[in-house]
Amino acid sequence: MDNKKQEINLCKYKSMEEENGSVSREMPKYKCTKIVHALKIADVVFDRDLADKENRETDGTAFITPEDTGFAVFKVDAGYVSKHNPQAGGYYVVYEDGYKSWSPAEAFEKGYTRI
Repeated sequence: MDNKKQEINLCKYKSMEEENGSVSREMPKYKCTKIVHALKIADVVFDRDLADKENRETDGTAFITPEDTGFAVFKVDAGYVSKHNPQAGGYYVVYEDGYKSWSPAEAFEKGYTRI
């Protein structure tokens, strides 16, 4: 999924039927009340870039450097990288059920307040 698609706030957009003129009302709105753990990302180093320099196959993983001090660089698996394509400036997010995601800074900061 590319960054543009991830940045779309689906609550603000009308369904395909609405775009085609067959539905005349706005989709229902929802307010987020989730509590998540998150770290703003200072840097992402993709294994594919390291593999190119080291002349080896990539394992598809990446190393994330958090912006907040006191947190070590950590590795995310190939599935996470493929699905979320994490980028510096965004947030690494872990939901209460353990699901891990990435969120663009603007969307995350509009929806969450640090507690």
